Amino acid sequence: MFVGLDVHKKYLQAAVIDNEGTLLKEERVPNDIKEIERFFADIDDAKIVIESSSAWYHIYELLSRRYRVVLSNPVKTKAIASAKVKTDRLDAFTLADLLRGGYVAESYVPPRRIMDLRGLVRHRAGLVTIRTSLKNKIHAHLLMHGLRIEGTPFTKAYTDKLREIHDYKIDGILSVIDALNREIDQVSRRITVEARDDECARLLMTIPGIGYYSALLIVSEIGEIERFPDSSHLCSYAGLTPSTHSSGGVTYHGNITKSGSRHLRWILTECTQCHIRTEPDSSITKFHNRLVKKKGKAKATVAASVKLLKVIYWVLKEKRPYHS
Repeated sequence: MFVGLDVHKKYLQAAVIDNEGTLLKEERVPNDIKEIERFFADIDDAKIVIESSSAWYHIYELLSRRYRVVLSNPVKTKAIASAKVKTDRLDAFTLADLLRGGYVAESYVPPRRIMDLRGLVRHRAGLVTIRTSLKNKIHAHLLMHGLRIEGTPFTKAYTDKLREIHDYKIDGILSVIDALNREIDQVSRRITVEARDDECARLLMTIPGIGYYSALLIVSEIGEIERFPDSSHLCSYAGLTPSTHSSGGVTYHGNITKSGSRHLRWILTECTQCHIRTEPDSSITKFHNRLVKKKGKAKATVAASVKLLKVIYWVLKEKRPYHS
C-alpha cells in the first residue's frame, strides 16, 4: 500500500491506495498523535509520503518507527504545484500515486541530533533578528524627534545616554533588549559547549573566519557530508551555483540559484568576509581581491564563498584540520 499525507497545522488529509492505484481509504485526520495512530492502526505494511511543510517532523518521527517514510520536496514535486484543480483530497491522492510510480522528489531528513543543533542556532539567529529590529526602532524614534546621541550605538555609554532622555518608549524597548541580551548570552554559551563537543565543528573552527556559532550552523545546515559526492554538489545545495539557461545551442549563466538554505548562504558570506579580513595572504583572499577589480565586491564575495565552501567540504570529508 501507498499513503499520501497532505499535512496542515490542524489536520492532515490522508489517502491510501493499493499497488494498482485504487483508492482504498481517505480521511481528514486531526493533527494529533492519538488520531494519527488510530488512522494507521489497521495498516500493517505501507510506504508513506509526506509533503515538506512547517508541521511535518513530529509526524515523520512517529510514522518512521513502523513504516518507510519519504519526505517530498514541494518545489520539485511539480505535479501538485502545477495542478489546475487543487484540493486537499486530490493533493493527498496525487502524492500517494506519485510515490507508487516512483516519481516523488525526496527531501533529505537529518538525524535527530542535527535537527536539534539546527533548532539551537536558528533560535539564536531569530533572537538576534528581533534585537536588531528593536534597535532600529530606537534609531527611528530618535530621528523622528530630532534627537542625536554621539558614540558607538548600544555600547554601555550610549545606552546610559538613551536612558537619560527619560522617554517611556525608549526605556521600554531597552528593557526588552536587556532581556534579549541575557537570553542570547545563555544560548551562545550552550552553542559554544555543543561546538566544542562536535568533531565536525571543531575541524571547521581551524578555518580562519569560522568561530563557534558559524561552525555549528554550517554543520547543522549541511548535515551528513557523505550525502554529497563532491564539493560542486554541496555548492549547488547551498544555492551558490549560477543559474543556467540553454537555447539554440547557446548557454547563458545568470545569478546564483539561491535554491538552498538561506541560513547557510548567509553564514558563508559572513565567514568569507571575516576570512578576508584576517587572512590577507590566503588563496581565498587573493582570489577575492583579483575578482573585485573585474566583477565588483558583491560578486567577488559570492565567488570567494564558493571557494570557502569547497574548503569546508574537504575538511569535513577527509576529517582533517584546515591548512593553507
